[in-house]
Amino acid sequence: MDATQLDFEKAGGLVPAVVQDADTGEVLMLAYMNEEALRRTLETGRAWFFSRSRNRFWMKGESSGHVQEVREVRVDCDADAVLLKVRQVGGAACHTGHRSCFYRRVEDGALVEDGEKVFDPEEVYGK
Repeated sequence: MDATQLDFEKAGGLVPAVVQDADTGEVLMLAYMNEEALRRTLETGRAWFFSRSRNRFWMKGESSGHVQEVREVRVDCDADAVLLKVRQVGGAACHTGHRSCFYRRVEDGALVEDGEKVFDPEEVYGK
């Protein structure tokens, strides 16, 4: 796939990337990619993203060791979003230590935490 086939200009050079467990279908996270992050992902087979807050590239798991091995890349009908189907190594996709970034649900107007916590972020990141 050629990264230029995606419409990166629609959202200022970035496209949303939904990350899903390739085996279970569980949605693990949402991040953003630019052309270079997509190129790195396709070349390495590991998930790369562009951090809007840090204004830099990052490979998922570069700090925690919980990397994502990309099994499949899918593109939506408008070519302005991608879906990465991955094998989540280490069990956690979220920097909070949860398996998925979507570890909370809305119940009666309140957020209820119900996701699996795999690691303690203070131990991993020293925060």
